[in-house]
Amino acid sequence: MKRIVVLIVGLLLCIDSIWLLCLGEDHFGVLFPLLLGATLILITILSPQIKILYQQKIWFKCSWMCLWGIFWLWLISLLGFFAYMQHYSNQTQYIPNVKAIIVLGGGIQNNQPAPAVIERLNTAARLATDHPNIPLIMTGGIGLNKTVSEASVMQRYLIQQQHIPASRIYLEEKSTSTELNFAYSKTVLAKLDLDLNQPIAVVSNDFHLPRAIAIAHHQAYRQVYAVSAPTPLYLSYNAWLREYFAYISGYALGEY
Repeated sequence: MKRIVVLIVGLLLCIDSIWLLCLGEDHFGVLFPLLLGATLILITILSPQIKILYQQKIWFKCSWMCLWGIFWLWLISLLGFFAYMQHYSNQTQYIPNVKAIIVLGGGIQNNQPAPAVIERLNTAARLATDHPNIPLIMTGGIGLNKTVSEASVMQRYLIQQQHIPASRIYLEEKSTSTELNFAYSKTVLAKLDLDLNQPIAVVSNDFHLPRAIAIAHHQAYRQVYAVSAPTPLYLSYNAWLREYFAYISGYALGEY
């Protein structure tokens, strides 16, 4: 019975990852479940051989039990992180009269904003309507195998789809990470005669904002207000998984 359950879980993980890859989503939150699913399928295929080694080799038995123990501890920590993400996504924050809106980049597909980024831009457009005349800063440089910057693609979307005047949109086109989004946005803010002590709205998807705001505070942004954009449901758990590892790497690199 356990073998069948492991096989089903492995197949579901692989199917989900392959489907998202076909849609153009190729980040770690998609690739890791594919690797995990393939590993689970391989375990079910090699189950008879594993059982023999488990019964005959004490070193293999100890190693096998340790690996499964580590896996379950990791899974518990992942579920705890998912619960935190769910709680955070349900929170709302009062947005005062901010002086600028920073929209964090999140990838492009076929020279168009990725689905999650479209949600960020739609949310930013609504906020821009509520706060007329304040500038919007699009962030994101030219990614691997891309020919245009994320920021320019985001700008075009806001102009064409949301009818935001081009005069209100400013570009930060050098960054390749959330940390650099904020670092290079300082130059744009300075050109607008804005400093880091003034209230600034930061727009991103719900799963991304806790880490983004922590990074902003670490870089001396004093009054940042998180504006949460929804994440498409079919992307949510893969995005949360990606963010789980991003939290770990960000902490290791001292980003916050």
